[in-house]
Parts: sequence; C-alpha cells; structure tokens
Amino acid sequence: MKSTVVGSFPVEVNGPSSGKDKLLNVLGAYDEYKQSIKESVIAQLDAGVDIVSDGQVRGDMVSIFTRYIPGMKLEDGNTVVVSKIRNPTQEISVNDLKYAKKVVKDYYKGNIPEGKGVKGIITGPTTIIHSSRIQSFYKNKEDAIIDLAHSLKFEVDAIAKKVKPVYIQIDEPFLSTGMVDMKVASEAIDILHENLEIPLAMHVCGTLDNAFRDIVRFNVDILDMEFAGNNVNIDVLEKNADLIGNKKIGFGCVDSSVNEVDDITDVDNLVIKAIDIVGKDKLILDPDCGLRRAPKDVAFEKLKLMNQIKDKYSQ
Repeated sequence: MKSTVVGSFPVEVNGPSSGKDKLLNVLGAYDEYKQSIKESVIAQLDAGVDIVSDGQVRGDMVSIFTRYIPGMKLEDGNTVVVSKIRNPTQEISVNDLKYAKKVVKDYYKGNIPEGKGVKGIITGPTTIIHSSRIQSFYKNKEDAIIDLAHSLKFEVDAIAKKVKPVYIQIDEPFLSTGMVDMKVASEAIDILHENLEIPLAMHVCGTLDNAFRDIVRFNVDILDMEFAGNNVNIDVLEKNADLIGNKKIGFGCVDSSVNEVDDITDVDNLVIKAIDIVGKDKLILDPDCGLRRAPKDVAFEKLKLMNQIKDKYSQ
C-alpha cells in the first residue's frame, strides 16, 4: 500500500531574504514560489507521503494551464475560449516538477527509494472547458474538449519525458456532475493516455452513484475518488467492485473539506472497508481532494495520520 496527495498544499509565498535572492529580484529573475514548492514537498515527505506533488502553488487548477494555451484567455480571473485551441506556448509544470523531484532526491540523500517520488498533475480537458466560457469559434463544448485534449497531450508527454514521475494524474471533478458527455470525456482521456509509458490516474471528486459505471471504464490505470467526506461512494465501490479489474484505487480517506484533523478510528475503519473490497495491494491512500484551504499545521497532521494508517496495513 502506498500513499499520495491529490495535489494542492497550503501556500506561503515568500519574498527574497538572502542577498542572492534580493539580487535576483532586482534583475527580475526571483521566483517567489520556489521556496513554497520546497516547503510543500518536504512537509509531505515528513508526513510520510510516498508519492508527492509540487504543491500546485502557482494558482487555481484552470488558469494555471489556460494562460499558456492559444485560443484561451483570462478575463477577470476566468477563462474564455476566443478562438481555436492550439498547442501550449511553453511547458507549463515541467520546471516545478523537476525542482520538486530534486527536493525529493536531496531528502533521500541522492537515491529516491523505489515506489517513492513525484507525480505530475494536469487539470483535465473536460473540467477546464466546463469551467470556461466559450465566446467564439466552437459551437459546442465537446469539440473544444477534444482540441484541448490534443493541446494538453504536449504537457503530458513533456512531463513523462523530462521529469519521469511515478505517474501522471488528470483531475476531472466535473465527471461527477451529470453535465458531461461521458463518451467525449473518455475520448479525451484516450488522447492523453496514447503511447504513455507510465501509469495514468484520474481524480474525480463528488458523489459517484450515477457516474461510477462510466468512469470505471475510462482508459486509466488508477481511479482516484473521495470517500471520507462522502457517505455514498464506499457503497458504490462495493457494489461495483467487479468492474474495477486491474485498476488501482486512489482512496480518499481523510476529509479535505473540514479544517480539523480527522478521527483516526474513523479513518482506520474506512480503510479496513476498502481493503475488504479491493485488497490492500490495489489501494493508494490520499486525502479526498487538495488541502490548499487547510491551515498548514492541520494539512500536515492530516497527512501524518493517513500515513500512520498506511504503515499499519503495509507491514
């Protein structure tokens, strides 16, 4: 059994403090987020997380990608589709992931143990389009989703080639809303997964009683869902366990919607149910969703508790 995070972690943006950083700031080359990435990664590792993120420190899950994609622009913080969606103008998260991986390597004194490391995280094309306003060019969301999938494929391949993460996660929370054409959403994931030589995960939060039988058939290796703050999904998982096949389950076992540390007995009981349903070898423990809104100490303690449970059943 391994552990991971869904992505975001509480951010503290720091101004330049050292002489070198102050000089870089004068030259316009100081990165105010770099220290935040380092602190986020180390906090995850100190809490016992096996597969960490870079903390997703640079902004919201949509604009962090769309600001670099021609055909999309930001208006008052919201993304608007204004013309045909084309390939990104640059690699978007590669440098942050490279730095996060370096932090992990330094943490382990130069040799990252097998099964540990970083993962790349990309907001899925269906969620981005459904979170955006189409102003022109596209007559429907479905065509925009497919074009965006081809665009984001460049980022997926760049991460796989240049970072070599443990796996890549696609965030698609909109798949649980009932607003999505599942056939098109699945086709978009197929585009992202094509010729990918590392595992692909898909995170879908929300209640999945009406969506699970569709999303479990998506072409992914890991299906990540929330269970701690949701009293429906564990029953959905149990009733449809025969559909899981060889997929692993990212099992949200601490409640990211509550800014207090979970009850360890509740988490333990939930994980026991999951082990009974799919077996511990198919489980990857994580929070329900990102922890950006939690106080930093609470986020850390939630991850620490989660990993105490993981260690208990990994022996």
